[in-house]
Amino acid sequence: MHGGTVEARSEGPNRGSEFIIHLPAASRPLVSRSPVISPLPAVGGAPCRILLVDDNVDAAASLGKLLQLLGHDVRLAHEGKSAIDTARRYHPDVVVLDIGMPGFDGYEVAKQLRREPGFDHTRLIALTGYGQEEDRRRSLGAGFDVHLVKPVDMVALQELLGPAEEPPAMESQ
Repeated sequence: MHGGTVEARSEGPNRGSEFIIHLPAASRPLVSRSPVISPLPAVGGAPCRILLVDDNVDAAASLGKLLQLLGHDVRLAHEGKSAIDTARRYHPDVVVLDIGMPGFDGYEVAKQLRREPGFDHTRLIALTGYGQEEDRRRSLGAGFDVHLVKPVDMVALQELLGPAEEPPAMESQ
């Protein structure tokens, strides 16, 4: 895929091995998109309450710590049922939710939250390994506001965080 080669050499059993990987130099300098962690906790200047749901415990813990460093209040859940129970108790502004979980998947969690009173203005963000167009349509149909593909782009995620805004009031005529 990168136009490189791999070689493996050995002088025989118990003589060690040598592996040589050749990759071409980039034709132009690569720009890093590593996140800039600002002291401001969230877009809009206020920390938000985030429920982070992922069955990959280590990935959830790492992202949760990063979000806490950004000033947010974060709760973790690792499966669908506990995500719904935690959301009911915690009342998050934002739910960052993996889709591909065993049992009660992220689509079902999103549908359930959207049916419950009090979650109509909660921002639901899918953070998943599923990135096909059909996956994106399905997540929007389940009630997600945004569909992000793993690995997380922290700049994009930071731009999405903050309490969900109230819809503008309708003027009576």
